[in-house]
Amino acid sequence: MDQYERNGLQEIIDNALAEMAKEVGEGFDPSKANLSVFCSKTGLTRSKARTLKKKGFKVTPHGRCGMKAAVTVLTGFTDMLDDLLRSGVTNSSVCLDRIRDKGYKGGLTTVKDYIAAQKHLVPAKRKLAAEPQGNRGRRYSTEPGESYQMDWGFVNAEDWLGNACRIACFAMICHHCGTSYVEFFPNARQENLFIGMIHAFMLMGVPEWVLTDNMKSVVIRRDFEGRPVWQADYAAFMACVGFKTKLCKPRHPFTKGKVERLIRFVKDNFLAGRTFNDITQLNTAALEWCSAQGSRYRKAVDCVPIEEHVASCAPKTALPAMTQELSMYLCPQRKVSFDGFVNYEGRRFGVPYWYPGKTCRVNRDGRYLHIYSDDTSQELAVHEVTWSRRDSFCENQYADDQPEELPSSPVATTIAQIEVPARDSAFAKFDFERGLEDGRL
Repeated sequence: MDQYERNGLQEIIDNALAEMAKEVGEGFDPSKANLSVFCSKTGLTRSKARTLKKKGFKVTPHGRCGMKAAVTVLTGFTDMLDDLLRSGVTNSSVCLDRIRDKGYKGGLTTVKDYIAAQKHLVPAKRKLAAEPQGNRGRRYSTEPGESYQMDWGFVNAEDWLGNACRIACFAMICHHCGTSYVEFFPNARQENLFIGMIHAFMLMGVPEWVLTDNMKSVVIRRDFEGRPVWQADYAAFMACVGFKTKLCKPRHPFTKGKVERLIRFVKDNFLAGRTFNDITQLNTAALEWCSAQGSRYRKAVDCVPIEEHVASCAPKTALPAMTQELSMYLCPQRKVSFDGFVNYEGRRFGVPYWYPGKTCRVNRDGRYLHIYSDDTSQELAVHEVTWSRRDSFCENQYADDQPEELPSSPVATTIAQIEVPARDSAFAKFDFERGLEDGRL
């Protein structure tokens, strides 16, 4: 029988007849089979069994059985799905989001079926030896607005020239409802930690506690009683914003499992198969992604995170007051180099020559970098952030009339300059006119 004619119903019928022949023994005639027994073994109705008996218990396949449509809802999107599978992206939700941006109108099941049929495109993963689970942590819950969790994650980025770099992902999540905030930075310096925390507090409110691990920008060490000795700048930042910090036990990251899971979710869902122009565009997409994820029902917390945060957590938190002291954390201090540049996020930006200070403050707002005086009372320059490695000059970075240094005492030293002696070139012997004038010819 052809492979398209050998469907599941025919196999069920053949198996039922084989069982009945085994029970009856030799001389079993299918045309005289008991329909009641046949129906009990196949689950078919009496009328369907009677029709099959007339046809000799042979299922007539449909005229288009085994044929596939030339154009389907996935037509035009299979190349994109193949590229995602070759890059190791097998998450059907991620694949659905990527092709929907290109105009896909189908559903998730179609994408799942295609991924299951194209598993051979996924590169093999290196199998690691199984390790024991180790000690387990105990889950705990907090009241609304009581505690947030924060951490850093890192991801490798490769530019169009093949150069690789590492960017840092700051993540903060509300422990009660699961509302999250994600922001990317070129590095995980302490000044970027403060900027990320302030941006998260402006969006989610300031909680009573922040749970984090023992990072160097937060804690220096522990005293003889085990109490943390805070880093001086971080202690001043806590007092300025108005929150307290709890530390995890060293080498126990599962204590803050919500933010650890958030970072893994960002890598597996948001960053999977993603391309970006610059960190500014990546942060814009990250905010949209956090808003979309927070608007979905989450089974772990049995709520929609954003709705629960607005209803329960927000009334018990307060937005940070943008004081002069707090604004300084959003504007890190930089030294002005001898040639009139400040270095920020691995790039150099020009400062006007008329600014007399040795230090200034910088603040990146979207695609623009603002340079202020050291007390932030005056804006010195605005640069468009192109994320190019070339220096960015500003207006009036160098004076048109360069000052001249004059002698401070009478000049007493005198030197003499003599005439440069004439020197014949190698072609002088071919100058015959000059030879006639000299009387040598």
